[in-house]
Amino acid sequence: MKALIVDDEDLARAVVREHLAAHPDVEVVAECANGFEAVKAAAQHQPDLVFLDIQMPKLDGFEVLELLEADGRRPAVVFVTAYDQHALRAFEAQAVDYLLKPFSRERFDAALAKARAVRESRPPAAQLAAASRQGRPLERIVVKDGPKVTVIPLDRLGWVQAQDDYVLLRTEGRNLLKQQTMASLEAQLDPARFIRIHRSFLLNLDRLVRIEQDAKEHREAVLRDGARLPVSRAGYKRLRELWEGA
Repeated sequence: MKALIVDDEDLARAVVREHLAAHPDVEVVAECANGFEAVKAAAQHQPDLVFLDIQMPKLDGFEVLELLEADGRRPAVVFVTAYDQHALRAFEAQAVDYLLKPFSRERFDAALAKARAVRESRPPAAQLAAASRQGRPLERIVVKDGPKVTVIPLDRLGWVQAQDDYVLLRTEGRNLLKQQTMASLEAQLDPARFIRIHRSFLLNLDRLVRIEQDAKEHREAVLRDGARLPVSRAGYKRLRELWEGA
């Protein structure tokens, strides 16, 4: 079984590596200090099991899972973290186990035994990431294009356009494509900040300047960067309800 160790602390990685040394059937194929390194190493080594920290610079553990799924990989995941507040999220995500630092060798071996037992029937990593976010609006969006990973903070996201099974994300003058449906992305965004103004468009309300209407009652949203997006009757109704409730 090939294992990947991901943690931004050298000592934490060393502890996991030491415990795995007692299990000759497990090969540590790489160690990573952040999420970007983890995504790259997973693409190269195709691990069966990932020991994954949650709070890390650049990408957190759940964002790493989402990117692994984008490449079609299905590793079993054992979270290893110093923070117990993530335990519920981890088990909602159907993680194999949740190791709270510091942990004993016996506790580690028990987690590894679970990984051996269930790794063949693991759900896709995207399901893990999606489950972990239930009821929690996204704070940023990660997009993978080949080896390149882009992190978009939501305050830099202007609007979203549906394109079949993809969404086009407009951020700071650039268009990025992400393989995700509009409905699933909308469900993950804060409805007080992002609103569906048209069946094909989601708008960041912070970017809205005004709504213009022509003689035929066709409406357009005019944004701060000059972009103009169509506004449907249903979308205009949503905007009015939001404004009236503010």
